[in-house]
Amino acid sequence: MTDHAFARLADDIEATLRTWHPIDPDTAALRERYLAFVVDRGADAVRREGGREHLTASAFVFSPDLRNVLLCFHRKGQFWVQVGGHVEAADATVAAGALREAREESGLHELSPLDPGRPGGRSNGHAPADLHRHELSSRFGHCTAHWDVGYAFTAAADATPTVSDESDDVRWWPVHDLPAQTPHDFPERLAGVLAELAARAART
Repeated sequence: MTDHAFARLADDIEATLRTWHPIDPDTAALRERYLAFVVDRGADAVRREGGREHLTASAFVFSPDLRNVLLCFHRKGQFWVQVGGHVEAADATVAAGALREAREESGLHELSPLDPGRPGGRSNGHAPADLHRHELSSRFGHCTAHWDVGYAFTAAADATPTVSDESDDVRWWPVHDLPAQTPHDFPERLAGVLAELAARAART
């Protein structure tokens, strides 16, 4: 049953990637690499135990006006980053995995998907807003690289997050005044997410 679940999740993300066309040329090229990885690895591409490299799902949680982003201080990485983690067999889709991780790591349950690939900007959250493959340090144990698929959500302006077991802190940060301890390319990554959202919204 578990094998079937991960095969289903691999099919889901393959179909999602085939129908999503990011505006950024570099992300579009990376999408092709992701597709090749998923097609080649199948269920193992999304299974944590499927190999040292596998997909993860993350959530860029914004305030309704997109001026603030929710970040957690990652215990293993020792940096501020968006919430997210490994996909689980019980997740209906990879996007659902991102939503589950966001709820678990932030304590916020009222989250609304921001879907840059659908008319109107909001729907079931199945269109990614970001792709990012990154190497991992030895602190992450078995995993040596994550092929992250990022989705965008909003939370209420007055939502108060709570710290999870996997982080030392979680809080709102202005998108243009991020903390110093983020991965070196995180500001660029966040800017790309916001640009993707803005471009898609402008087309509707």
